[in-house]
Amino acid sequence: QVQLVESGGGSVQAGGSLKLSCTASAYTDSSKTMGWFRQAPGKEREGIAAIRPLTGSTYYAESVKGRFTISQDKAKNTVYLQMNSLKPEDTAMYYCAAGALYGTKWNDHINYNAWGQGTQVTVSS
Repeated sequence: QVQLVESGGGSVQAGGSLKLSCTASAYTDSSKTMGWFRQAPGKEREGIAAIRPLTGSTYYAESVKGRFTISQDKAKNTVYLQMNSLKPEDTAMYYCAAGALYGTKWNDHINYNAWGQGTQVTVSS
């Protein structure tokens, strides 16, 4: 089972930027989607961005489209989430996930079989 390790979270003021990283401990099937999810206290886990390494196809939730960018470095087994124009409502624990089969909903957490431990993002107004 591949292990995922996130980093890059922290506290910023509204309008600021952060870049999250997710590194896989071993080779990941490039045909399977990797995603970023977030969960705020009292709310459901929300899929916000995903990438299919094989094709480079990317997917975004409407709430982050135009502000967040997902990218990958295949040589480093790493997926990134660049977050710009951050808002207080972006405050949440952010999780990296891997293993969603092609054709499944990229933003449904049940389709992923590997998860990182999470990294906290806090945006103050």
